[in-house]
Amino acid sequence: MRKIPPPQRTGKGLPPAPAQVVHNLDRAEAGTLTALNFKVSPEFHREFKAYAAVHGVSMVDILKEGFALVKERRG
Repeated sequence: MRKIPPPQRTGKGLPPAPAQVVHNLDRAEAGTLTALNFKVSPEFHREFKAYAAVHGVSMVDILKEGFALVKERRG
């Protein structure tokens, strides 16, 4: 019976150059956008989007205004 050698391991390789390192803990620049990740029911999404379209504002603007009202009311 022939003995099969184990596969050679290549290791992790060389680390990235300092210019390629991503600093994901740094703050984003002011004015940049980031995703808000949450789910809503299809009915709520449809109503929210229709309301924004009828009133000619973006869904983001409505969300920001609503959050400002909640903060004002709840303190």
